[in-house]
Amino acid sequence: MLDMILFLICALIFLVPTAMSAVDSMHFFQLNSYRFDTHTKWIKENSRKYLSHATVSVLMLIALLFNMNIAVKSVILAVLLLVAIPVSKPKKAKKPLVYTPRVKRMLFTEVLLCIIIIIAVSVPGLKANHETYALLTLALIFAFSPLLCLVANLINKPVELSINRYYTNDAKKLLRQCPDLKIIGITGSYGKTSVKYYLTTLLKGKYNVLMTPESYNTPMGVVKTIRGSLKATHEIFVCEMGAKWVGDIKELCDIVHPQHGVITSIGPQHLESFKTLDAVKNTKFELADSLPEGGMLFLNADDENIKDHGCNRPYISYSVEGQADYVAYDLSVSERGTSFTVKTPEGETAEFSTRLIGRHNVLNIVGAIAISHKMGIALKDLKGQVRKLEGVPHRLQLSDKGNVAIIDDAYNSNPSGTKAALEALSLFDGYKILVTPGMVELGEKQDELNREFGRNAAAVCDYVVLVGAKQAVPIKAGLLDKKYDESKIFVASTINEALDHVYALNSQGRKKIILLENDLPDNY
Repeated sequence: MLDMILFLICALIFLVPTAMSAVDSMHFFQLNSYRFDTHTKWIKENSRKYLSHATVSVLMLIALLFNMNIAVKSVILAVLLLVAIPVSKPKKAKKPLVYTPRVKRMLFTEVLLCIIIIIAVSVPGLKANHETYALLTLALIFAFSPLLCLVANLINKPVELSINRYYTNDAKKLLRQCPDLKIIGITGSYGKTSVKYYLTTLLKGKYNVLMTPESYNTPMGVVKTIRGSLKATHEIFVCEMGAKWVGDIKELCDIVHPQHGVITSIGPQHLESFKTLDAVKNTKFELADSLPEGGMLFLNADDENIKDHGCNRPYISYSVEGQADYVAYDLSVSERGTSFTVKTPEGETAEFSTRLIGRHNVLNIVGAIAISHKMGIALKDLKGQVRKLEGVPHRLQLSDKGNVAIIDDAYNSNPSGTKAALEALSLFDGYKILVTPGMVELGEKQDELNREFGRNAAAVCDYVVLVGAKQAVPIKAGLLDKKYDESKIFVASTINEALDHVYALNSQGRKKIILLENDLPDNY
């Protein structure tokens, strides 16, 4: 009787650290886009995270192998499981686990799987020493709890595919019920979200427009937007299309069938999955290949990778002070905003002004102007809409707080974006401070590009705060390449430590201008 009571107590304690470990692992699996290969690679690269977990698991298994009665084994296992609770407790996350229906289904599968295994080895009479086998099973389930999400995902795969197929077909059906809806696809390594927001604002001056919100640029994000927000009164659907793998853009085009499209840029982003820049180019141009005959394709003429790839169909180009169909010139940029003139293919010109800062914003705006103008809105009618444009959240979003101004460019970072952000920082008068963990997902070029980022920062910044010892190495090396004063470099462990240091800095009476460049998710 005592043995059974101790075993039940042990089993109840087992639930706490195992559940914590499983939920923590599910969080990172979600951040890794539910991809088996991406998540297993992440586990290998972050094996130190599981060192304490593995140590406790080994101690459990060793203790259970000794020839002791079941009561003693239960007590030892219970003590070790109690020790495992603080080890398994998830750390506070920047972006917590989102309990989507898919996550709930996987967690349910994990629980059901554990129950089946425990019952299978715990029923008296099935085998000798069933109590020891039951305790070993608890220890093994805890030991492998970080991998339960992978097993549950594999088991649930047929169900998830069936559910996704149903939702996708339903979205396609809703689109077919809106035959007059004009669909504009937007893709690019950088700038697609900004162009989406700017274009939607400009088009709303004349049309009823639906856009994919925030960063809903995956198949299920687009499908969710259509199923949840599309109405018969909508005239235009502006659809952002993201990609990490070859074929991703084609998959999105097969769902929404855009009539028109824009490629904002092509660069060395997500090279861990794409492997080569040519793969990135081909994937972005899947949008061009999917457009119907007579559909309009808009290309950024200032992007060397777009020009190098070439295009075998008619297109409309846009540029800042270059050669293109739509050109912005006579730029006047200050910390208060930007003014510029746009010339159309017909030679018509108009002056525009915006509160947004930086050349890169003008490039994204002129792209949006080109599309809107071709959609039937006169240049003079676009002036007021351009003045209404606001910064996209966390994309060079300016917040002025008296003696401190923050340029928030924390959403995502890339080689083109860092140059644009440093250019924007250079426009301000004050004590210029860069806070950054650097760039990621750049494959073999990651260290090289971060080092170049450091060299570029040296020409602009009065002080640099780097976040993360590992991430800081190439950026710091780039700064030192330019003989940057090492006493003006600080390496912080977390973004909170970085900001505390920045606010405590003596800026010699000058206003602090803080550029927050990138904010890595928890899986970094």
